[in-house]
Amino acid sequence: MAELRQDNTAQTAALDDDVIIIGAGLSGMYQLHRLRELGLSARVFEAGTGVGGTWYWNRYPGARFDSESYSYGYSFSKELLEEWEWSEHFAGQPETLRYCNYVADKFDLRRDIQFESRVASAIYQDDTRSWRVTLESGAQHSCRFLITAIGPLSTPTLPRIEGRDDFRGQSFHTARWPKEKVDFTGKRVAVIGTGATGIQTIQTIAGEVGHLTVFQRTATWSVPAWNERLSAEYLREAKAHYPELRAKARARPTGFYFQFNAQPALQASEREREQQYEEAWQRGGLPFLGAFGDLLFEKAANDTIADFAREKIRGIVKDPATAELLCPRNVFGCKRLCVDTNYFETYNLPHVKLVDVSTTPIDRFTTEGIVVDGTEYKFDAIVSATGFAAMTGSFDKIAITGRGGQTLAEKWRAGPRAYLGLASEGFPNLFMITGPGSPSVLASMIQAIEQHVDWLADCISHMRDIGAGTIEAVRDDEDAWVTHVNDVSTVSLRSTCSSWYVGANIPGRPRVFMPYIGGFPIYVQKCNEVMNSGYDGFVLQGGRNGNAPPQVRFTERWQVPLDIEVISPAAVAAKRVPVV
Repeated sequence: MAELRQDNTAQTAALDDDVIIIGAGLSGMYQLHRLRELGLSARVFEAGTGVGGTWYWNRYPGARFDSESYSYGYSFSKELLEEWEWSEHFAGQPETLRYCNYVADKFDLRRDIQFESRVASAIYQDDTRSWRVTLESGAQHSCRFLITAIGPLSTPTLPRIEGRDDFRGQSFHTARWPKEKVDFTGKRVAVIGTGATGIQTIQTIAGEVGHLTVFQRTATWSVPAWNERLSAEYLREAKAHYPELRAKARARPTGFYFQFNAQPALQASEREREQQYEEAWQRGGLPFLGAFGDLLFEKAANDTIADFAREKIRGIVKDPATAELLCPRNVFGCKRLCVDTNYFETYNLPHVKLVDVSTTPIDRFTTEGIVVDGTEYKFDAIVSATGFAAMTGSFDKIAITGRGGQTLAEKWRAGPRAYLGLASEGFPNLFMITGPGSPSVLASMIQAIEQHVDWLADCISHMRDIGAGTIEAVRDDEDAWVTHVNDVSTVSLRSTCSSWYVGANIPGRPRVFMPYIGGFPIYVQKCNEVMNSGYDGFVLQGGRNGNAPPQVRFTERWQVPLDIEVISPAAVAAKRVPVV
């Protein structure tokens, strides 16, 4: 049970709001809705001019879901589920942004969202047990609780290459694309980077440009999406079984429900493996990693799926040299698996060229293009698909100062430290949605978001019920959780390669596996246990009814159905269950 400390030293202060939320994406919008239901005053500060977060900023050509649309929308409102109909299996960015705006209109969220308001700093006030939030404009606001809904993939990284600002043609980053359509017709275009955003951009603009040059440092594993329009019958079936599908998804390690084969690949014959891989490839999408149960735990098993995928690439790409450059040499799935539509086929087009910069990096930008190994490539436009400062990049953009003047940047210098990915010791009443140390990017993002928001809403409600002024993570419990997050990551082959999961794409960053890879239902179970024990691992101050039971309102919704096995941490550690 949480330690409860009586503290009457704090001064009563008139605050602008009960809660300030940073960010009006899917996290921030749902958090606002839940807090309103509790009768609390909440204000959202959003840097953009509209709602949507990821789907507001990432409007590059071809941006779309890599998970099926029906699994992405909010589940908290039955009426919303009935009203909204996705048009494709993998919805594109324009449709998803329309969905975000539809939600904002339906629940009248905009009246409590202040747009074009970027938060510059947040300082905890020890004397009043409150937060002072300062915008870049200089305006200041105060609140009791501060919640970051800033997203794990929202701070872009630009190429660290000499002369980047010298180029005189058009220059873009996929995460900061202009709202107006960019016309590449007939132009010489470069794309730097072949991660998810690069793949989607390349396959989309290839048919439009005059010439396309792709600069690739690391080849990327990608599987076909086989995207298509959704039929009326499909939509009816999905809606009819939606609660059941979501319940089943919550029992899976990633929070997604899909066809999954628990059999180890190494126990199957070569013929059985090939058949299973082919069937999974024809189904397409991220569930390809569910073809066998040991693919992310046993290197020999992983080699079999990697070999299969390489043969697929070689069978698609006609030029053998290009095909070999496009064949990754790292563990299959150790980086984020991509989902594409004719990406590899793009390199069969006569006006598309692949330049390998793995051993001979880009030297510099010039006024007219890019120089590699003494050769200058001239372009009309350059697209940087160079990714994000994952998990902690958005925190780095805000000067957050906690109790006693400690900054979050100082505390996280050797890697992020947070209890359950929700709160960090030394920063009272500061909560994080899908923060480092939670499943976050290794789970269904909408499931991860809704679970965090519901937990936080009930926590704040409980504090109000008992009159508690602050809640803060206990250092020992936080340390134990960070150790557990690191320990369980070593079980998976995902910890073996340099990826943005460990911050490897940012020079100088400590190599720490940041998301929790122990499985979504295990994480949810832990969060429920913490709440049901009276917030074990936290210390509450100023409460008047320390023995009052926590007002748990969402536990049943987030409980794994009784007829579905809950995957235990012991099973994960024993490598019997895949964390995909």
